[in-house]
Amino acid sequence: MLKYLGRSLKMGKDEGEAKEYEPLLKDFKEPVQQIKSVQSFINQTWTDRYSTEISHEMLTLFWSIIVSIFTIGGLVGASVGGTLAIRFGRKGTLLFNNCFAILAALLMGLSSPSGAFELIIIGRFLIGVNAGIAICAQPLYIGEIAPRALRGAMAMGTSVFITGGILTGQVIGLKELLGKEEYWPILLSTTCIPAVLQLLTLPWFPESPRYLLIDRGDDAGCQKALIWFHGQEKYHGEREDMEKERVSAVGVKPKKPWELFSDRSVHWQLLTLLVIHTSQQLNGINAIYFYADYVFTQAGIPEDKIPYATVGTGACECITALTCGLLIESLGRKALIIGGYSLMGEASPWVPYLSMVCVFAFILSFGLGPGGVTNILTTELFTQTDRPAAYMIGGSINWTSFFLIGMIFPFIVTGLKQYCFLVFLVICCLVATFIFFVVPETKNKTFLEIQSNFHSRKKLFAANGTDGPLLTTAM
Repeated sequence: MLKYLGRSLKMGKDEGEAKEYEPLLKDFKEPVQQIKSVQSFINQTWTDRYSTEISHEMLTLFWSIIVSIFTIGGLVGASVGGTLAIRFGRKGTLLFNNCFAILAALLMGLSSPSGAFELIIIGRFLIGVNAGIAICAQPLYIGEIAPRALRGAMAMGTSVFITGGILTGQVIGLKELLGKEEYWPILLSTTCIPAVLQLLTLPWFPESPRYLLIDRGDDAGCQKALIWFHGQEKYHGEREDMEKERVSAVGVKPKKPWELFSDRSVHWQLLTLLVIHTSQQLNGINAIYFYADYVFTQAGIPEDKIPYATVGTGACECITALTCGLLIESLGRKALIIGGYSLMGEASPWVPYLSMVCVFAFILSFGLGPGGVTNILTTELFTQTDRPAAYMIGGSINWTSFFLIGMIFPFIVTGLKQYCFLVFLVICCLVATFIFFVVPETKNKTFLEIQSNFHSRKKLFAANGTDGPLLTTAM
């Protein structure tokens, strides 16, 4: 989401300096005040080193790298997150992962006083690695420690805190707080705050009981963790579910991603994983954030007030994530994710002058379903030995799709203009249809029961002359 980087780098208002960078802005289609401070720093550093101003092409290249390197880091993190979660445990991986965030904050904060813009690039890559690992390990941990009846609501914590973090970044990036030109190194360094808080609090929590029992065979550790999480009186039911899953996993080692592709028993789950993670990025939500400033401008909002309207979009997504957490155990996963995609299709802002309400409706629809339910489904569709590999695959798909939409969306806009959202309308409708016919409801079911539901679908397709979806490692 380049919009968030732009907001976090939005500094001063010097009009003369703004005009200097107007040609560059045509490449990024972002308001000048969002990026000019870091670009000014790069230009000044280049001049100090080589006694000449940086060329337009080179400045464009460095800014493109700063923007896109985050997604590359995220892809790297997602690719190793599942392996780390198996080797060091869910809790251990989360604790270790904070090192990337703290180091990234340190490098980005020192970039200005040291006169090295390369530190921003390295820091952005490291914070991307941190995000990629976290999006694997954190839902794994929450999904495995949650009671079955509250699994959906607790797993929504991932989306609630992601959207809360986005909103916090938008707020502290305003000019009244850390949005002034001289504060941008401090603003970039605030990424260390959540890491420090986690290092201070997470050590007091036990490791995932399911990981201790099934992956490590640590009965005593599992018992202690279950009592800590569920209490002396209520842990027996959770232990019983784990024992059944442990029996089914006897002699089975945690799978690698390529081994999961070769396992025909989970082909339906893999197809679902592919669809929901690809569509989470290609459904138009990132395009909405790219498009929002233009919509707000067309709606007559003054340019200096647009940052506050953008804060409103972050608040919308945060509120709907909380709402989804309250509704998910009563309405179920399937109803929310289908309803979310259906409403997103209806809310696509085709006509710029009438689309400000549609922008907020689109964001509300995304947060109500796809934004929160996707990670929960990834946890629930797979059993213990398959789950880390599934998160590695899903995370890699997600970050790759994120990168692709950032690359191709400007071309879609150029070709279709305001009708570009017709593409996302088609995607949303197709995904909603797929989930309606293929994905079973997972609310209040054990992981083995969910797996059994998918096996029943496989048998149904086999009876009709097909063996389900055909997936290969070349997918």
